[in-house]
Amino acid sequence: MKTTIESEFASHLQTIQKVIETMGEPLEEASSIVIDALKDGKKVILFGNGGSAADAQHIAAELTGRYKTERRGLPGLALTTDTSALTAIGNDYGYDRVFDRQVESLAQSGDVLIGISTSGNSKNVINAFHLGQEIGCKIIGFTGRDGGAMDAYCDVNLIVPSDNTPRIQEMHILFGHTICQLIDNAFEE
Repeated sequence: MKTTIESEFASHLQTIQKVIETMGEPLEEASSIVIDALKDGKKVILFGNGGSAADAQHIAAELTGRYKTERRGLPGLALTTDTSALTAIGNDYGYDRVFDRQVESLAQSGDVLIGISTSGNSKNVINAFHLGQEIGCKIIGFTGRDGGAMDAYCDVNLIVPSDNTPRIQEMHILFGHTICQLIDNAFEE
C-alpha cells in the first residue's frame, strides 16, 4: 500500500492528539527539572543516535544560542558533536560506551542528562543514564513505544504513545521545543 501525503498527515495528527492527552504533566515536570538545574548553574547534556543525535544537537543549540526570545546563553552540550571523542571512545571501548565515557568526564551532580532513543533500548544511552545516576544527575528520556529499558533510569521519561518511528521522532523535537519555550519564559530578560 502506497503512503499518501494525507495519510502521513493523518498519522501525525493522531499521534499529536495522543501526546496532548498524555504528555502535559510529564513535560511540565521535565521542564521544571531543566529550569531548576539551569538556575542552579548546572548544565544540560544531550545525546542520542542517528536522527536523535541531530535532535540532541538542535536542542543544545537552542540553549546556548536562543530559542525565540533574547536571554543569556545557557549551558547545553550535545555529546554527538565531537567526532574525535566518538571515534576514539568507540575504537578503544566500543560504541556502547561513547556516551558514558563523556558523561564520566563532563557531568557533575545536579546536571541534567537528556537521552533520546525512539525504542528506549539504545545501549549507549542506557549506559550513560546508569553512570549519570551514580554521579547524581537528573535523567530525562525521550522515547516511544513502552519506554524501553531506559525507563528504569529516568526521573521523567517522555514516552510518545506510538510504535511509528517517524511520528516518535517528530514528537521528540516538539518536546525539545516545548521545554525550550518554558526555559525562555523562565529566563526572560
